[in-house]
Amino acid sequence: MPDHSQGAQRASSRKIRSLLISIFAALVVVTGVTASAPEAHAATRKVVIVVGPVGSATSSYKDSANKLADLARSYGASVKKVYSPYATWGRVRDAAVGANLLIYLGHGNGWPSTHYPYSTATKNGMGLNSSYGNGNSNTKYYGQDYMLRLDLASHSVVMLNRLCYASGNNEWGEGNPTKSTAIKRVDNYGYPFIKAGAQAVFASGITGMSYVIKGLFRATAATTMASLFWTDPNKTISYRFSFTSTKLLNVSARMDPYAPSRYYRSVIGRLQQTVGNWRAGA
Repeated sequence: MPDHSQGAQRASSRKIRSLLISIFAALVVVTGVTASAPEAHAATRKVVIVVGPVGSATSSYKDSANKLADLARSYGASVKKVYSPYATWGRVRDAAVGANLLIYLGHGNGWPSTHYPYSTATKNGMGLNSSYGNGNSNTKYYGQDYMLRLDLASHSVVMLNRLCYASGNNEWGEGNPTKSTAIKRVDNYGYPFIKAGAQAVFASGITGMSYVIKGLFRATAATTMASLFWTDPNKTISYRFSFTSTKLLNVSARMDPYAPSRYYRSVIGRLQQTVGNWRAGA
């Protein structure tokens, strides 16, 4: 009979080499997955959205908030919603613990204003439900003193949407503020949130703010808070200006009126901080 032993040995060797190559390839794949896992499974960002009582307009504010919630979830964020008529101070305070992004829609009560006297208990904060479950008109203002108690995550961001004063604007029907008044309002409104851990406080009185969420999750890590502000499709730029806070060191602001004395867009904070800082925040 013919001697097939050499051929059998070669065939066996080929099988062994093929098996070893398959095992090595599998190890490469596993190693690659393991190496990329930390980036693919980055820490989930906690987003808290608060809607205060605004009477008959509350449902509209909730619609705006729900769109922001859906957008944040689309990027993998964990979203907690605290909406009127159940947005009491205690519930908001507890929900905000460790929040990387805190979003508030509702009434604003800032300073300077025509509503005297000035009080840190009621000015520069949120208009929330005075009691649980009793409609959308039971408003109580929780001001700076309360916002200072928020336990936000390091390098967190705050968004203030559709409220008076926060971006420098007046209440409806009260005309337009002077530039100096608008500056003081932005400085005052940002103060307690920055002291509570926020690196930036974005405010928009009349336009949407989805650009902030998109930037925080999608912009390059080196994007600063100042640069993020200018990605808003509603920016006008023509009347923009900046100022340095008189209340906090190393804090500055950018304001972007859409016309003279129309102060509806602002950001204040440590604006050299980056999107990467926010993503790495505890």
